[in-house]
Parts: sequence; C-alpha cells; structure tokens
Amino acid sequence: MIGFIGAGAMGSAIMQGAMSKGHSDIVFAEANEERARALTEETGARHATNIEVVQEASVVILAVKPNVISSVLDEIASAAGSTVLVSIAAGTTIETLAAHLEPGQPIVRVMPNVAAQIGQSMSALCPNDHVSADQLAEVQEVFDAVGQTEILAEKDFATFAAIAGCSPAFTFEYIDAMARAAVANGLPKAQAVRIATQAVVGAASLVQERAETPANLADLVQSPGGTTVAGVVALEEAGFGRATVKGVQAAIDRDIALQGN
Repeated sequence: MIGFIGAGAMGSAIMQGAMSKGHSDIVFAEANEERARALTEETGARHATNIEVVQEASVVILAVKPNVISSVLDEIASAAGSTVLVSIAAGTTIETLAAHLEPGQPIVRVMPNVAAQIGQSMSALCPNDHVSADQLAEVQEVFDAVGQTEILAEKDFATFAAIAGCSPAFTFEYIDAMARAAVANGLPKAQAVRIATQAVVGAASLVQERAETPANLADLVQSPGGTTVAGVVALEEAGFGRATVKGVQAAIDRDIALQGN
C-alpha cells in the first residue's frame, strides 16, 4: 500500500500518476477537508489520519511544505516503524529529516518538478542507508509513474534542483521571449506561444531520442550562411550561453545558502 501525507497539487499529481500505473491501494491524509473529499470522490483513495497512513502503508510520500514537515515527522515518528518515509520537501536534508525520527528509519529524499502534474517530471531520489534495494525500487516505481527518475547523491541535489527544478521557469521565459519576438513581427501572441512551445517540445524530444549531443544536433540545423546560424551567432553575442550558466549557478548558490540557514 502507498500512503500520502499531504494531497495538494504535487501530492495529488503523484497519487494520480501512481494510480494510473495500477497502484489502486492508496491511503492519504489531507488537512483540507474539502480537498480530501474531492480527491476521495475523484480517485477512490481512502482518507485517513497521519498516524493511520504510516501504520498501514509500506511507503509514505510526505507531500507537505518544508515549514511544516518537522511537526509532521514529530507526530508520526513513533508509529512509522519500518515504513519508508519519502520526503519531497525542498531544501530539507536527510540528516534534518532523520533528526525527527527513530534511529534506523528508512528515508528517501525525492525532488520532483512541476511537470509531475502532467506526468513529465524529472525526479531525483536519494535513499539513506536503511533503505533496501527493494524498497528503493518501490519508491522509484511510484515516481516513474509521473515522469523519469535518477538516483543521485544528496550532495548533487542543489545542482539537480537548478537544472530540473528551476529550469522549467527558465524555459517558460525562453518560450515567452520567442513569442514576443514573433509578436513584434506580426504574429498574434497566442499563436506565437503555440508555435514556440511545440518547437521546444520537438527539440527536447530529439535530444532524448537521438544518440547525439545537443551541440551536434545544433550543428545539424545550421547551414553555412543561413538564418539559423545567424540567429545562433546573435544569441552568443548577446551572452545567451553565459547567461544560462550564470542562471543555473545562481540557483545552485541560493539552494546551498538556504540549506545553511
């Protein structure tokens, strides 16, 4: 059985993704009674208390905000037993989580991104030493239901957060900038956004499906003296590559700073 504590946007997205892949035995706790009723009616999942969830489920997704996760852990610590507790709280380390739990508690830290809401998340997973291979596989299966997963060392989570968690915002800005340029040249904004969005989706799909680097794929569409290479050169002159690297580094630095607070 899979359990959830917290069923907001991310928690409910993961729950529905798991159910779409055949995980029908789900129990969840949600403080918002109206949301809980709606989710029960929509999915058939059973609403319960925090304690009941950790007592009944073999894996529990803690889909609560970082500012409340400590109090949730304090509440469930004595009841958790061998249940695998999976935290998706941003910036909350395994060491911090373990400090509120009994010694030997299996913990997996997971960082999904916003695209979990449409089954296209990129999620990083890091287990502590008390998680067995079978338990980790079970957790990974849940998050594979809402996208793709990578097992990472916790020291790499700040970097992952920048290129997977923050980058959707970078990409949204890129799409909007392309659309604005198209509007300046006569296209309606809604149409320009549709065109630019599909172009980005197609380019990303090529990177996934072809056994070539993004740089090699970029070379393939730059004919000598053509429009694409003219645009690429202009982007480089404007600092496109440097700006992207600086944006990623700023996000990494901020993540590290927040963990130190």
